Amino acid sequence: MSNETLNFPRPNPDQGSLELTEDYIRLRAYYHFLARGGEHGHDMEDWLAAEAEIVGKKAPAAEPAAKTQLEVAAARVAAAA
Repeated sequence: MSNETLNFPRPNPDQGSLELTEDYIRLRAYYHFLARGGEHGHDMEDWLAAEAEIVGKKAPAAEPAAKTQLEVAAARVAAAA
C-alpha cells in the first residue's frame, strides 16, 4: 500500500450523521493499522488518532487513574492520625 493520504470529504459532526462520522473514523483507524504493518494491540491509539484527524480535535491525553477505595481509606486514616 502506498503512503498516499486518501482524499475523502471531511464530515462535520455538528451537522452530519453520527453514523457516517463513525464510519469515516473506523476507516481511517484501519488505515493506521495497515500503515503499521497490521500490528495488533494499538486499536485505541488508531481510533483516537483517526478521530482527531476526522473531527479535527487533538486526541485526548490519558486520564490519570482514579484513586481506589483502599487509597482513599488509607488517606483518611493518615489524616486522622
